[in-house]
Amino acid sequence: MITFITGKKGSGKTKKLIDRANEAVKNSKGNVIVIEKGLKLTYDVDHAARLIDIEAYGIKGADALLGFISGICAGNYDVTDVFVDSTLKIMGPDLEALVPFAEKVNALSSLADVKFTFLISADHSEIPEAAQKFIQEV
Repeated sequence: MITFITGKKGSGKTKKLIDRANEAVKNSKGNVIVIEKGLKLTYDVDHAARLIDIEAYGIKGADALLGFISGICAGNYDVTDVFVDSTLKIMGPDLEALVPFAEKVNALSSLADVKFTFLISADHSEIPEAAQKFIQEV
């Protein structure tokens, strides 16, 4: 299962991600991964979650992000949840790229039995129609 949390800057997306990540840590029998751009969530996310600064790995673009999260799932069968902050800053601003990305991540989710949550800094109405089924607005 994948979820896009959408909303403009300042709409509370990151707070929702932090709350969901911390809740996942409490309920998960495996590992919770939080991917961010920079180290701004260090003190907000439960220390039991694996916090990854994507900038440290030079990941840019949708294919690179997909490869990175696929590698995380392949290397650790205990991952239950993956949260990604600043998705468009990592992938790039092309909202149309969300459609093939979402389809590939959805397939990975089924294969690896992992729940994915992505924060998208865009209004619900800006998201391409084919990707709207994954949206949960703030």
